[in-house]
Amino acid sequence: MSDSPWHPASWRDRPVSQQPEWPDPGALEAALKTLSGLPPLVFAGEARRLRSSLAEVAAGRAFLLQAGDCAESFSDWSADIIRDKLKVILQMAVILTYGGGVPVVKVGRIAGQFAKPRTAATEKAGGVEIPAFRGHIVHDDAPTAEARVPDPTRMLTAYHQSASTLNLLRAFTKGGFADLSQVHVWNQEFVARSPAGRHYEALAGEIERALRFMSACGVDLSSEGKLHQVDFWTSHEALLLPWEEALTRRDSLTGDWYDCSAHLLWVGERTRGLDGAHVEFLRGVHNPVAAKVGPGATPADVLGLCEALNPERVPGRLTLIARMGAMKVGTALPPLLSAVADAGHPVVWACDPMHGNTFSSDGGRKTRRFDDVIEEIRGFFAAHAQVGTWPGGVHVELTGDDVTECLGGGSEVLEDDLPLRYTTTCDPRLNAGQSLDLAFRVAELLRA
Repeated sequence: MSDSPWHPASWRDRPVSQQPEWPDPGALEAALKTLSGLPPLVFAGEARRLRSSLAEVAAGRAFLLQAGDCAESFSDWSADIIRDKLKVILQMAVILTYGGGVPVVKVGRIAGQFAKPRTAATEKAGGVEIPAFRGHIVHDDAPTAEARVPDPTRMLTAYHQSASTLNLLRAFTKGGFADLSQVHVWNQEFVARSPAGRHYEALAGEIERALRFMSACGVDLSSEGKLHQVDFWTSHEALLLPWEEALTRRDSLTGDWYDCSAHLLWVGERTRGLDGAHVEFLRGVHNPVAAKVGPGATPADVLGLCEALNPERVPGRLTLIARMGAMKVGTALPPLLSAVADAGHPVVWACDPMHGNTFSSDGGRKTRRFDDVIEEIRGFFAAHAQVGTWPGGVHVELTGDDVTECLGGGSEVLEDDLPLRYTTTCDPRLNAGQSLDLAFRVAELLRA
């Protein structure tokens, strides 16, 4: 970690990338001033509780499920969409807990995942070069130059949408919807018709029989709070640094700084430079944080991230998210696992099997093959078995909708099917059936 003093704006003294070019500095400052005066979206005590749960993952006693949208949308947003996304994550968590035999820490890519990094600053639309889409928190996704002008007031819209989403998530997870007796209710009709959905229905029946057996044995299930509600945490990539700075608050109990835009923040593969602004920002907040590492990362790179982001080696503070690609995970990951283990860093290792397996179909749409996704997860588990470390979790992009964006899986999406229901604003997501299929495959790996 740098010896220089940290404050929420110290990132401004470092090289920064992946930021929009705001046309009106005065409007930007006005929006940030308003944002900095709004209540926090999450609270420091919640972030500390998540860190304690992630410490269990780091110790090999729990498993992390981090899942949700590629990029949240201002236009495609409703209570039904939030509920259906939560349903899928709850289903996956039940499959992993019951089938894999470990507690599951549930973290959503939700209530703040609005900004997206881009490989190129521009893209072609109708033969015209326009600014690349950077997320609804910055501008609109319509393919025109006018729509892509950054508008800082959209950060306020993102704040209010995040607050509404969090309110609904808290109501669902603490108000009875997440009760384990609801396992059948979570299965949507279109999912239930798929092989994974039918497999899930059978598992739900087993859980119901187990609950009836416990009740018959005299166990007071009504007093077991963990059967009736769940902890559900939020996360997003800490990409748009003015937004993150404006939502950073000093905790009144500890005096520490927390980024109150989400419980967990991560730095991406494109922005994880040790001397860069994004790592500088995350090193000073006391939330759990994460960093994505691709196949080009060296042991020195990863150890540098560990020292920068968790120099005191606090269990649960740092998650490393490997995004290697199915063809590279077997060779690229083991040296990193060995280096971190040998240095004694108590990290959570998670697998992002999506981003390293993206390609363009013949029709020009970005997609991913379900088989490649599963192959990378298998390689991730195999690498940990080789080194003797714990494969701590998975990080996936999904939706509760019946989309056709990723190929294969139990729903048997073919390349000709991609245009039917391709609705993502950025990267392709697993649909609900594919997500359950993935959870069953991971549960099998956990049992092994």
